[in-house]
Amino acid sequence: MRVTVRIPATSANLGPGFDSFGLAWDLCNELVVDTAAPPGVTWEGEGADELPADGSDLVGRVMSVVAGRMSLPLAPLARRGRNRIPLERGLGSSSAATIAGVVAASAMLDLGIDADPISVFAMAAEIEGHPDNVAAAVFGGFTIALDDGTVHRLEPHPDLRPALLVPGLRMSTAAARSVLPESVLRVDAIANVARAAIEVEALTRDPSLLPQALLDRLHEDVRLATMPEVADVVAALRSDHVPVCVSGAGPSLVVFERSDRPPITLDALGLTSPWRILRPGIRSRGFEVEIGGGRDGSGDPPLQRGSIG
Repeated sequence: MRVTVRIPATSANLGPGFDSFGLAWDLCNELVVDTAAPPGVTWEGEGADELPADGSDLVGRVMSVVAGRMSLPLAPLARRGRNRIPLERGLGSSSAATIAGVVAASAMLDLGIDADPISVFAMAAEIEGHPDNVAAAVFGGFTIALDDGTVHRLEPHPDLRPALLVPGLRMSTAAARSVLPESVLRVDAIANVARAAIEVEALTRDPSLLPQALLDRLHEDVRLATMPEVADVVAALRSDHVPVCVSGAGPSLVVFERSDRPPITLDALGLTSPWRILRPGIRSRGFEVEIGGGRDGSGDPPLQRGSIG
């Protein structure tokens, strides 16, 4: 049995939408699991030289968790990861790995979870511990995840021109969360509520509102203080009236380029390698899963399911 799962990169928070807003990018990791191949784990692309090959990586751990919850054994299998999402850059690599593990385990064990995006979201969000990246990676587009476990998916405006500024600096989600205060001022909470409402309008109907909307008073300043080189880029872009926000926990940045100006370049920003600019575009659909060879290994055409858009 062969299962292929594709999961998009995501940016969460998006300024004032802390732990609730998410955007999916057309930049996908791919996991191939095959029970007919010699067992083992291999990696290609981002993190290939550092991810463990003994099954202890996040995908493997999640697959084991899913199988354990169902009291079912996983057959020996070959697992190949093709990673395009940079690790620990605030682009949802851990959410992608979690979803890949849930979907692959479900397909291998014939649980049916992989055919139901809502079930995939519920399990992956529980394992991940926060729903914002998971929601965007499961449902695609622009998502708003609520604390009651529901998700609202909205269609992003077609005129959005996003770019991702990815530095060489890395930041784990745990480290980024550790600097956040336990409480915030009421005036800051009110400001975020207002700007988050404007941001929904900006992302779906009127992108000209983005410079006003993408300002946060709950998490960004604290996080940027720990990475001054990224803070300098944010300040330079905002002084030039370019909409920008931290992607997830950082250190990557989401920039919305202006139609009346040429595309942003590293030279124009005074940046050099290992900074990168990615322009993957917004992905309208979420994860995809293909089950090839039939569940009985009969060579039937691949079954594609699990995608929503």
